[in-house]
Amino acid sequence: MGNKEKIINIAVIAHVDAGKSTLVDAFLNQSGVFRANEEIVDCVMDSDDIERERGITIYSKNCSVMHGDVKINIVDTPGHADFSSEVERIMKTVDTVILLVDSSEGPMPQTRFVLKKSLEQGLNPILLINKIDKKDARIDEVVDEVYELFMDLEANDKQLDFPILYGIARQGIVVYDPADAAEVADLTVDKKMKKSPQGAFGLSLDPLFETIINHCESYPDRDDENLQFQVSTLGYDDYIGRLGIGRITKGTIHEGETVSVCKADGSVVQRKVNQVFVYRGLKRMAVPQAGSGDIVVVSGIADISIGETICALGKPEPMEMIHIEEPTLSMNFIVNKSPFAGKVGKFVTSRHIKERLEKELEVNVGLLVEETGSTDSFKVSGRGELHLSILIENMRREGYELAVSKPEVIMRRGPLGETLEPIEEVVISVPEEYSGTVINKLNIRKGLMKQMSGDGGYVKLEYLVPTRGLLGYRSEFINDTRGEGTMVRRFDSFDTYKGDIPQRTNGVAIAQEEGVCTGYALFNIQERVQMFVEPGTRVYEGMIVGMNSRGDDMVVNPCKAKKATNMRAAGSDDAVKLTPARVFTLEEALEFINDDELVEVTPEDIRLRKKLLHELERRRSNKIYE
Repeated sequence: MGNKEKIINIAVIAHVDAGKSTLVDAFLNQSGVFRANEEIVDCVMDSDDIERERGITIYSKNCSVMHGDVKINIVDTPGHADFSSEVERIMKTVDTVILLVDSSEGPMPQTRFVLKKSLEQGLNPILLINKIDKKDARIDEVVDEVYELFMDLEANDKQLDFPILYGIARQGIVVYDPADAAEVADLTVDKKMKKSPQGAFGLSLDPLFETIINHCESYPDRDDENLQFQVSTLGYDDYIGRLGIGRITKGTIHEGETVSVCKADGSVVQRKVNQVFVYRGLKRMAVPQAGSGDIVVVSGIADISIGETICALGKPEPMEMIHIEEPTLSMNFIVNKSPFAGKVGKFVTSRHIKERLEKELEVNVGLLVEETGSTDSFKVSGRGELHLSILIENMRREGYELAVSKPEVIMRRGPLGETLEPIEEVVISVPEEYSGTVINKLNIRKGLMKQMSGDGGYVKLEYLVPTRGLLGYRSEFINDTRGEGTMVRRFDSFDTYKGDIPQRTNGVAIAQEEGVCTGYALFNIQERVQMFVEPGTRVYEGMIVGMNSRGDDMVVNPCKAKKATNMRAAGSDDAVKLTPARVFTLEEALEFINDDELVEVTPEDIRLRKKLLHELERRRSNKIYE
């Protein structure tokens, strides 16, 4: 096959918000993927609603561009630590990675993680310093920091000799020399340029395309060998079922072909491939066959799983299984049994919840679902709060109702029988005046400071903190730093149990009866309670309506109406002034609750409640525990 298409597979890896999805946009725009009259969406690869709203990539995705006669398959990977199980598998399917680093932030914790995974696979990265038009860009220092990071991670000589490029992904510009970059940065600042991913000032991504092609040889032609194709990602299509996605290591795969599948348990089974798809731009195209080196999608194998190898019939050659890191956090998903259950949601029974979780397991490999002693409750474990809250958010948007318990950290047993708990690496940047408060709070939460440095009125702190200590800390951190601090965290390791960590110190205000909140009642309660509800909100007995200024729980009646009398005092009946109620996002609600509380999630509302709704039940329960 002399006319074999040249193929290079690349992954764009970086920390959250370094510009990965924006760079992929520019790749697609400059390679003619879109028609001239087609409306182009920013971060086109972030196709999920939640990805768009939050500006993060959750699922790794594939597309391809043509540069000359070379087909470049691009994988856009998540930068957030909770989705690192996605990143680990991608490294097995690519020939090189573009390491994207922000020109002022430099390498961050997640940069280290994704780079470590790519170096372990023997890949030779290309460094792209992005956002060089930032006012606080420190290009030379950042390059030095990246060199140090490569050396820390024990990169070999070839990996250390990485090409360095400089760019502004938002403008679709990459240059070889920072001097050219400085000129462009000045122009973009002067002209207050609008986004132009087609390349600006006659500059484009060509230096990056050329570097990829020169730095990385195209995949060798191994079409004549026996088929070997490891599944690195799963997809799901409502019409054609489960999809296996990965790179063909060698051989070719044909639609309708019967193959041998090497399963995770070592067995080999026969299966028939229905369709074979490859990527052309953003679109998945069905093809009669695909050859070595290409990233393909196959349908028809209903029980295919991550890490399994598809081989030529009767010639099994299993590849090493892909190891996926264990979950670190679990919570219970419980059927909603509150007095308002079933008023809004379409899917409310345990059967509905079970089916939805099973469907999620088809594609979400970092997730673990276990039965509990109750038929109405499922234990769901994942890689972090964000990982689990994204699943809950998706479910409520699809019409599910459920109650969720406080997240719990998953402990392990060490070799000597000791208890081990997950520890996270935390990098914090805060204005100097708030640093003392943050240090104090992290020390109370059993944090260990690794490093502290100051620059331009900001303090950068590096800590190792038990995951338990970080549960519920984010909203406190935002308040303590008046919203000016940034906190980035990543799972680091399992270490010995660090002892008790204080939980929420404030009690809550609990509604005494079902009804509608009145301004009169809330006005009288708010002196000693931060309210979570407003006049007109429907509440039920046992629902949490506010946070007490003291440590104990308090039962209140937010539905009390003013008694009607004949007497009217001048001015006293004017509108009462209420402090705005605190509104919780899903993550904040999960962080806020204690062990005896639940978050009730419906398509329209997020409510906080006690597990035991009646006051008498709660008193009895407390006596038992005392």
